[in-house]
Amino acid sequence: MQVTVAAVQATPVFLDTDATVEKACALIKEAADLGAQLVVFPEAFVPTYPDWVWRLPAWSDGRYTGRLYDQAVQVPGPVVTRLGEAAREAGAYVAMGINEIEGGTLYNTLIYLAPDGSLAGRHRKLMPTGGERTVWGYGDGSTLDVVRTPFGVVGGLICWENYMPLARAAMYARGVEIHLAPTWDNDEAWISTLRHIAKEGRCYVIGVSPVLRGADVPADLRGDIYRDATDPDEADWMSRGLGTIVAPGGAILAGPLRDQEGIVVAEIDVEQNVPAHRRLFDPVGHYARPDVFTLNVNTRPQPSVRFES
Repeated sequence: MQVTVAAVQATPVFLDTDATVEKACALIKEAADLGAQLVVFPEAFVPTYPDWVWRLPAWSDGRYTGRLYDQAVQVPGPVVTRLGEAAREAGAYVAMGINEIEGGTLYNTLIYLAPDGSLAGRHRKLMPTGGERTVWGYGDGSTLDVVRTPFGVVGGLICWENYMPLARAAMYARGVEIHLAPTWDNDEAWISTLRHIAKEGRCYVIGVSPVLRGADVPADLRGDIYRDATDPDEADWMSRGLGTIVAPGGAILAGPLRDQEGIVVAEIDVEQNVPAHRRLFDPVGHYARPDVFTLNVNTRPQPSVRFES
């Protein structure tokens, strides 16, 4: 079954959830008009990735993080409902990176919307990286799951979770056939990571980060840490996109797209290609050695307080 998938490489409206969601809804329609049945957005796209954690000393970022808390997304909630409506109108599955809020904690979350508009899944990043730990809490194994679609099993890990070998093994064991890797990583080596996962997991891989420069930060928030330079050679790049779609085995089907907004699309066929590759190498099947190596994954929710009667 051939389907078109899309990686949406776009610039969020910095720390403005309503405007970013409206832009996202228009992009979902644009991707669907290109035939996409799966539309993938970058890490923490709504209302933006907290880039300032890499530019400011810890705990001196109140003017940014305070606004991020104010603009964060509740799940379920009106933002999820609006994105679900866009998915329904497009008749497509949508994977969207958001800053989720629950109580007093933010999470780096990837939500999945189904073509009927419902929330089909949610994954919280297990391990924030470096300065991200001053902003985001930790996910748990209860959201390490996949979404089963008519064209394949879809799942994902966020950014450097993809460098956690055991997390990848868990996704392979879940049966992932289309692996999503929304990210903030802009290193050229990231393309090699996407290709490695495709070859190791014998799955399709879709990676994308936003396109964001200092000039995209509102003037009242730019301060001394972001430069308003729009010339490509002088731009204060935070994220360059690198939208890429990879086939099982590691061949690049589309991308990488650099330094510009755009929608990267490719035709894939899970039924035709994934089983053939896994016949040769199945990392959690015939190529595994459970007599030597085993992995236990705790999928129980881990609340800090339990009420028991």
